[in-house]
Amino acid sequence: MGQTSATSPKSHAENRDLIHSLWNLLATVSGGRDGLERARLTATALPSLLPCYFGGIALLDEEEDKWDFVLQKDDQLLPAEESQRLLSDLEPSLLEAFANPPVLVLSIDPPEGEVRIPETLRKLDIGRLCLAPMMTIDRRLGVVVLARLGRRNFSQEEQLFISTLAEHSAIGFENLRLQQSVEKFSERLQKRHELILGAAGEGIYGIDSQGRATFVNDAATKILGWQDQDIFDRPLHDVHHHSHADGTPYPREECPIYAAIKDGKVHRVDNEVFWRSDGTSVPVEYTSTPIIRDGSPDGAVVIFRDISERKEIEAQREAAYEEIKLLKDELEQERDYLRDEINVTANFGEIVGASAALKRTLAQVEAVATTTANVLVLGESGVGKEMIARAIHTSSKRSDKPLVKVNCASIPKELFESEFFGHVRGAFTGAHKDRIGRLQLADGGTIFLDEVGDIPLDLQGKLLRALQEHEFERVGDDRTVKVDVRVVAATNRDLAAEVKAGTFREDLFYRLSVFPIEVPPLRERSNDIVPLALHFLASVCKELGRDPLKMTTQQATRLEQHNWPGNIRELKNVMERAVILSQGKRLRLDLAMPADASVIDTSLPSPSDDSTFLTHAEFRETEKRNITAAMRHANWRIWGPEGAAELLGVKPSTLTYRIKILGVQKEK
Repeated sequence: MGQTSATSPKSHAENRDLIHSLWNLLATVSGGRDGLERARLTATALPSLLPCYFGGIALLDEEEDKWDFVLQKDDQLLPAEESQRLLSDLEPSLLEAFANPPVLVLSIDPPEGEVRIPETLRKLDIGRLCLAPMMTIDRRLGVVVLARLGRRNFSQEEQLFISTLAEHSAIGFENLRLQQSVEKFSERLQKRHELILGAAGEGIYGIDSQGRATFVNDAATKILGWQDQDIFDRPLHDVHHHSHADGTPYPREECPIYAAIKDGKVHRVDNEVFWRSDGTSVPVEYTSTPIIRDGSPDGAVVIFRDISERKEIEAQREAAYEEIKLLKDELEQERDYLRDEINVTANFGEIVGASAALKRTLAQVEAVATTTANVLVLGESGVGKEMIARAIHTSSKRSDKPLVKVNCASIPKELFESEFFGHVRGAFTGAHKDRIGRLQLADGGTIFLDEVGDIPLDLQGKLLRALQEHEFERVGDDRTVKVDVRVVAATNRDLAAEVKAGTFREDLFYRLSVFPIEVPPLRERSNDIVPLALHFLASVCKELGRDPLKMTTQQATRLEQHNWPGNIRELKNVMERAVILSQGKRLRLDLAMPADASVIDTSLPSPSDDSTFLTHAEFRETEKRNITAAMRHANWRIWGPEGAAELLGVKPSTLTYRIKILGVQKEK
């Protein structure tokens, strides 16, 4: 997106311990007789489960519009007055937590627009607050509160733990409230029977000691569809609780509703289904509370609610977590793949040659590598511009980050934005999944824009904005992605001329060419030809499993006399062909050299003759006259049949580059 990331065994163990601790805590808290006692039990246990300065629960009494704070600090419960003093300024944030489930994390230095930790807590060096609301669909019950000193964040696993604790505590507090309501309801059952049943929002059934239905309220009828005449005086289990969710039989003896009649205890369940009158099932949570008469169970009241929406949210959350994990794995695989693609053995230390022209180039590389300046590498095709870009990256402070290469000439115009910036699923036809763009992959490292002159003019502005602002939006996404990327670009074109011709943006040119480096062609590095040839000869023999071959002095001289219009790439190809064509220990360079190979004009004084030679300026002037003659013969056309490039046997782009360097001008 390579290696696939995986959670370490230690992380798995820690997560299991957290889950185990969570269930133990919930089991302990469920024994609390009232809300405050349950809050004390929770607050007492929290600091031992998650590192914090203090932790506890803020209970909200909506009817009285007041808070009760129960906090544990330094292994002891704080007095109510001290808890009130600590959290009195936090009440606005506590209320805001209900609007930001599952957790609201407050920081001492939050982003603009987010809530800061109150001053009273900042004075205590509290740098992080985690607030998890406890609420049901229609009720706000309280907030789980944990505070940490300094700037230690709450991890995703800790936030999930806290939100899960809050969610299940809300169910427990709500069930406690429901249980208390049922107990009061039982005492007043005969007097206010119809009023209570009609007003209750949850479904309520009454059963006698034999499990037969004795009453049902409107909410139960609305949820399940069973009318009074359908269930009265019938075993309730046989009506709507006869099977599990998968359709397997559910024996009455195993039913928690009937267990309340047998053992006289309250039974709470949140993972079963009731069956509607139309044959479909509905997930429910319910409480079966025994009706005690003369000290013995004489029936039960069943209060239940439809939790379809909650189950759907939980399923969506699980699916989202799984998707995030898959996307994370995919991203890391893609990043590792791109790193492997770029992480070749060629680097600054393996650039071969000792000519003065190459030394000047390497001195420029050394000077600019440790800076943050953008670099534009210029030169003919095949001179090794990509190797220079890698040398800059390897010698920079970003060498431990990825170097991501983009061949701008190979990207279709319609996929340019997707390739550079990425896209989200569904952004266009064929976008079946999210994709990370090359700029985001290079975050923290270097992006190498090869053949940058081939970027379409109408798309150069979008790239310029991303490079200037260090931010962009993926295709189909309105969220801004920020990146820190150094740019090294390369081209064999005369970008300055293209700027004047209006085919390349001037502002993008100046953005890329902060520090231009010109890589000399191989014909200007004659002293490097033989060392490079020997290097390629050795590497090709090793790669092909051949015994080492030797080069004769005559062969070396022939290589030095060749003009090498294809530069280093051509030299490497020639040496590879020579090894393939060689039999035994003799290097057949004669078979590998092109039949029409351009060589240095033998009419010129031989460099091996110590008495006569050409200066560099004389050599350039000779080359300039030769190019001028070819251009005049071709009526000053470079491209096409009978063009100057064809007459000279070089690529049009190479000839264009030499014309610029030598200053060849059309005769008036």
